[in-house]
Amino acid sequence: QVQLVESGGGWVRAGGSLRLSCVVSGRTLGLYAMGWFRQAPGKEREFVAATGWGAATGWSGIGTSYSAFVKGLFPTSVDDGKNTYLQMDNLKPEDTAVYYCAASSKLGYPLTSRISYDTWGQGTQVTVSS
Repeated sequence: QVQLVESGGGWVRAGGSLRLSCVVSGRTLGLYAMGWFRQAPGKEREFVAATGWGAATGWSGIGTSYSAFVKGLFPTSVDDGKNTYLQMDNLKPEDTAVYYCAASSKLGYPLTSRISYDTWGQGTQVTVSS
């Protein structure tokens, strides 16, 4: 059983930066990807970024996927313990949302889809003021 705990959210002014962390515990052997999603009040949960590795990308492969709105500003990474990070720079008010990390043990689904992920963290609030 995998557990995920996000941290690093908070309040920032427009143009500021935050680095979100997601600590993974439990059995990680069967994980193939770690992703980030966000959900604003009244909105659907949307994909932000993800990293897949191993069988998720081919033999010994690793790759990242980003939503179109990220435009290279929110790089994500995964360390040796499968903990994942999301660096958010030049934040805007429209980035305000609860940010969730997610772990995937599935293959054959796009990493941009919520369906690909089995386990979700509790979320961390990001608030960007004007």
